[in-house]
Amino acid sequence: MTDSPVALVTGGGSGIGAAVARRLLDEGWRVTVTGRGERRLRDFAASLGDPEGLLTVTGSAAEYDDVRDAVERTLKAYGRLDTVVANAGFATHDTVAEGDPAGWTEMVLTNVLGPALLIRASVDALKETRGRIVLVGSVAGFVNGPGNLYGATKWAVTGLAENTRRQVTEFGIGVTLVAPGRVETPFWDSYGSLPPGHLLTADQIADSVVWAIRQPEGVDVNTVVVRPIGQPV
Repeated sequence: MTDSPVALVTGGGSGIGAAVARRLLDEGWRVTVTGRGERRLRDFAASLGDPEGLLTVTGSAAEYDDVRDAVERTLKAYGRLDTVVANAGFATHDTVAEGDPAGWTEMVLTNVLGPALLIRASVDALKETRGRIVLVGSVAGFVNGPGNLYGATKWAVTGLAENTRRQVTEFGIGVTLVAPGRVETPFWDSYGSLPPGHLLTADQIADSVVWAIRQPEGVDVNTVVVRPIGQPV
C-alpha cells in the first residue's frame, strides 16, 4: 500500500469526481478528494467505510491557498502524487442576455481558474513521478450554445488542456481532457430537472478518466469526448 499510486481529485464528494475516486480506490490507489462541503465529504468517506487510503480535504478549487494545502497534505500523507483530476465545476444554467450575473464570477473562477491553480500547485510533484493531469471539460467546450457562458468556461478548459500539454510534456507529464456529454449527476440540481433523452452515468465517465490514467508509460491520450448515444450536439 505504501508504494501504491496517489491521485488528487477536486470536487470529489459527488458525481463524476466521487465515481473516479471510488474506481481508483478499488484499484488500489490512495486518493485525496477535495470539495467545499465538509459534510458531503464526510458522508462520501463514510459511504465507503472510511478507507485508510482516502484523505478528504475541505476547500475551494478556486482559492490557491486551499488547492496548495490539498497538494501539500497529500504529499505529507502519502509521500507522492501521480495524478490530479480537475473535476470541480458547475453551471448557472442561464444565458448572457437573460441571466443573473451574480453567479457568474464564482462559476468562471471555479471552472477556469480552478484547473489552472491545480496544475500550478501539483506540477512539481508530478514531475517527480512523471504523472498525469486530467481536466474534466465538456462537450459544451466544443459546440457553441446560444448565450451559454458555462460553455465558454469549458471552451477555456479545452484550450487550457492543450496549452498545458505543450509545456509539461517535456517533463514527462501526460495531459488528458475528458469532455462528457450529458451525465446524470448533481450538476443538474440547479437546473431544476434532468435534460431529456438518454444520459450517461458518472461511473461511465469515470471509466474514461481511469482508462486515460492507466495508459502505458510514454502514451499520452489528449482528448476524449464522450456522449450518450442519441445526443445530437
